[in-house]
Amino acid sequence: MNGLSRIAAIAAIEFRLSARNRWVLLATLILVLFALALAFLGSGPAGERGVDALTLTAASLATLSVYLVPLIALLLSYDTIAGEIERGTLALVLATPAARGEVLFGKFLGHLAVLTLAIAIGYGVAGGALVAVHGYDPAGALAWARLMATALFLGAVFIAIGITVSAMTGRVGTAAALLVGVWLVLVVLYDLALLAGLVLDDGGIFTTHVFPILVLANPGDAFRLFNLAALEAAAPVAGIDGLARTLPFPAATALASLVIWLLLAGCAGMLRFRSLHP
Repeated sequence: MNGLSRIAAIAAIEFRLSARNRWVLLATLILVLFALALAFLGSGPAGERGVDALTLTAASLATLSVYLVPLIALLLSYDTIAGEIERGTLALVLATPAARGEVLFGKFLGHLAVLTLAIAIGYGVAGGALVAVHGYDPAGALAWARLMATALFLGAVFIAIGITVSAMTGRVGTAAALLVGVWLVLVVLYDLALLAGLVLDDGGIFTTHVFPILVLANPGDAFRLFNLAALEAAAPVAGIDGLARTLPFPAATALASLVIWLLLAGCAGMLRFRSLHP
């Protein structure tokens, strides 16, 4: 069995284990319900604004995804390594012919496959319902496809973060607690701090020079920046989201931020995993 076959086998095992996780099932159901709610409650003014329903809903879901997709990703990955350590199975896993890099990458791909399924179900159902009710629009379909692809990319970043923290702690409870803190800081508190900074600065140096860098440095904000800026003037947004088109760099730079986050988290997880001695 070659390296690719070993990675695929590990990914298949992780997919089956993760798919049975009731938290993931619940989170996926929540994703479906919220997506459908935004699809029909948020698409009401679409005709009045001259915007197709898919585009308008994609703008709303770009904000919702920042909260739910990372949460699902962390629910998938928090016990990836810590769970193996607590169950005493990590030594058996490492005793197989698979290299440590293959084990870690296989686990990552298995979780990513489950997340792909969750996003496809959640956004696919909502998108299909919108098309059935409001009709198909090519621009809206492109915005929807871009949203789904980048949501998966955002989820991959948080899966890598979850695996890294799981490897660093070695205990499931500790990993879960730390990752709740990571989610709160990156997804909730970070934007609140940015808004507070904007209010206190009132158009000063923080607003013009520091704020753009801090927005780009956060994976959730980078995800929203790319999607909302790509919609151009098609969908109205406010708050930090409304500043997406005024930042002094191209929107594509936000994708580079996600790539950097993924590489850094992946490298940190690999370094820690290679140093483990079960």
